[in-house]
Amino acid sequence: MKEEKQQHPETKAVRIQTKRTGEKEHATPLFLTSSFTYDSADEMAAAFADDSLDVNIYSRFSNPTVDEFVNKMAALEGTEDGIATGTGMAAIFASFMTFLQNGDHIISSSAVFGSTHTLLTKYLPKWGISHSYFNMAKPESIEELVKPNTKILFLETPSNPGLDIIDLEFVAAICKKNNILFVVDNCFATPAVQQPVLFGADLVIHSATKFIDGQGRVLGGVVVGNKELINQLYLFVRNTGPSMSPFNAWVLSKSLETLYIRMEKHAASALTIAKALQEHEKINWVKYPYLETHPQYAIAKKQMSNGGGIVTFELKGGIESGKKFLDSLQMISMTNNLGDSRTIASHPASTTHSKLSDEEKKEVGITDGLIRISVGLEHPEDILDDILQALKITEDT
Repeated sequence: MKEEKQQHPETKAVRIQTKRTGEKEHATPLFLTSSFTYDSADEMAAAFADDSLDVNIYSRFSNPTVDEFVNKMAALEGTEDGIATGTGMAAIFASFMTFLQNGDHIISSSAVFGSTHTLLTKYLPKWGISHSYFNMAKPESIEELVKPNTKILFLETPSNPGLDIIDLEFVAAICKKNNILFVVDNCFATPAVQQPVLFGADLVIHSATKFIDGQGRVLGGVVVGNKELINQLYLFVRNTGPSMSPFNAWVLSKSLETLYIRMEKHAASALTIAKALQEHEKINWVKYPYLETHPQYAIAKKQMSNGGGIVTFELKGGIESGKKFLDSLQMISMTNNLGDSRTIASHPASTTHSKLSDEEKKEVGITDGLIRISVGLEHPEDILDDILQALKITEDT
């Protein structure tokens, strides 16, 4: 028998379709229903008696539209299965609570999203779950933090907002040696740029709100991995309720059809802008994974197909300079999101990471003058022109 040729991921993102109705529609159908019916009482009883049956019961449990989005994400990340949640933070919280219990310990990179930091420091301790942070620039320190009760190692790469990169294979080897679940937040890269499971990750998490949607329309989260791990997650999500709505799943599923071409454009423009800003007199430094000046440039080239769509730089002048820069932008949006078709600028020290102490900010590379640019799909010259005119105004004040 002739071996079937494997499709490229770009093709899978477009062509995976879970279910068609009798209308034989070409586009993905939207199943806006809270529950599903049965042909008999016995069929209904069987559906509740056996969790392994592939049958829809209630949209908090499963839904064909949500299934399609999940199946696409699992295929693109190279995993067996997945589970969708209402938000990215719900995906992170569900992953922690499914695999951690009282007395357990989690190791995390210190460079994480502000809400993840709050989860680790404020809420998990309520259930007797402790954590240790490691510096992304010092991966050799990870093994020193491993304890007999360490159950999860969690990290973002590239990190938010500092764009730190870590060698996933190196970390995976430590996790495998110590029987630790390796969980990677792949939000900044997306599967179009990086597939952590290829380098040893057990679970991959996304805030689908960002580049997966790509247009700032809906909230969503997803976790992918092998069937055994995902089944445990499924039971947690099914019983606690942070499920994704079918409408959001429909939007996200359609968004995946353009993910690869969008990420190519985001990355090409981001590299152009990063290079153009390197020598600006108002800027101390520029950071982008595919700039040769990035400290982990070689690692980024090894495990990422491009540098992604985020550029960061440090303005001279601190917090006031950062605020003045944002106020001087004419086209670029100020909003607490990223991964949009529209370019977005933010000042982490006064917004998303403002609740961190000065010492914590320093540890993760968040300086008072740090600006994060989520590069959109506008022409790169227009994006750069807006940045440069804002820098000129900032410089003159």
